[in-house]
Amino acid sequence: MRRWLALLVAATTSLVLIALLVPMALLIRAVAENGAMSRATAAAESVAVAVGTPDLALAVEQVARPVTVFLPGGGTVGRPAGRSDAVRLAATGRSVTAEADGGREVLVSAQSPGGTAVIRVFVPDDELMRGVREAWLALLVLGLALVVLGIVLADRLALAVTRPVDGLARVSHRLAGGDLTARAEPGGPPEVRSVAMALNHLAGRIGDLLAAERESVADLSHRLRTPLTGLRLDAESLRDPEEAGRIQARVDALERAVSAVITEARRRSAGRGSCDAAAVVRERVRFWSVLAEDQGREVTVDLPDGPLPVAVGAEELAACVDALLGNVFAHTPEGASMSVRLQPQPSGVLLTVRDSGPGFEPALLERGISGGDSTGLGLDIARRTAESSGGGLTVSTPADGGARVEVLLGAAP
Repeated sequence: MRRWLALLVAATTSLVLIALLVPMALLIRAVAENGAMSRATAAAESVAVAVGTPDLALAVEQVARPVTVFLPGGGTVGRPAGRSDAVRLAATGRSVTAEADGGREVLVSAQSPGGTAVIRVFVPDDELMRGVREAWLALLVLGLALVVLGIVLADRLALAVTRPVDGLARVSHRLAGGDLTARAEPGGPPEVRSVAMALNHLAGRIGDLLAAERESVADLSHRLRTPLTGLRLDAESLRDPEEAGRIQARVDALERAVSAVITEARRRSAGRGSCDAAAVVRERVRFWSVLAEDQGREVTVDLPDGPLPVAVGAEELAACVDALLGNVFAHTPEGASMSVRLQPQPSGVLLTVRDSGPGFEPALLERGISGGDSTGLGLDIARRTAESSGGGLTVSTPADGGARVEVLLGAAP
């Protein structure tokens, strides 16, 4: 916008200056020419007074410009010059001016005892244009200075419009990224201030809608937990152990799916937060270490001493870590070792969970979900958590066996 406004002002200023300076330049040229011709006419008239007197030659010499006097008998006094048509016309008693090679000639007729004499004063082009080029150059410099000044002023005025608009764009990007606390500062022209206030109102309305969604999710959680608990009790009361186990497994799968849906809904409705990744991972590893000790699993933990802030809320990151560690316990045999490593990266923080189990099936690696009886919800939760912070998820099977999951979390702003 600043460029277009600058071009518009430059074009408008240039048109105005052309309309003003071109006539002024022509006027300066006309004034210079008229001055030169007036001085030449005055010189010719001063010589005409001496026509017919013995002082004619002295009068011609005293004029500081080329003067020729054509006498009635055909003779000349002063600088030699040919008798042109204009000289013959002036000999009839008329004073005229005419174009000549290299300038103009002023012809004044004067009566003498022998007839009509013609005084010719030559005005060169240099004298006709004396001072005109300098004046034109001054006008050109003035015009360019005015154009530059207009562009600078237009740029300063454009900043008053573009700076608030850029601020609105940054706030809208923050809102799109999940930062619902972002607000625009009204400023600039009234129209831009109106847009800023409308954007702030929209952001507040989005926050209200998300709060209502969180309440609906909480209500949904309570409504679904009750019938699931009833189904679980009904399954446990069945007399056939095989049938009870089968129904119990279905209830467990349904409960995991419902929990994942509720967790995802809460994650979407919650505003984008931040937390100390080292503290959250350390606390969740400590929680799972009790179960690992019961199953005889060796747990290797590599966490930095200092804080590692990431652009993920503490509850969301805890759910991600629980999903990854839960997959290890669910899909590797008891006694299989695992390691958890957290290290800073230029673009964020890298969380690596590795185990010595059977690893991932090649076909499932391409889809980014785990194998076995897993529904893939655990890795899907981890992937969405990473992507919400600006990072990503990578799963692989190392050459020495096992499975490795790497979650890149974006750094907190």
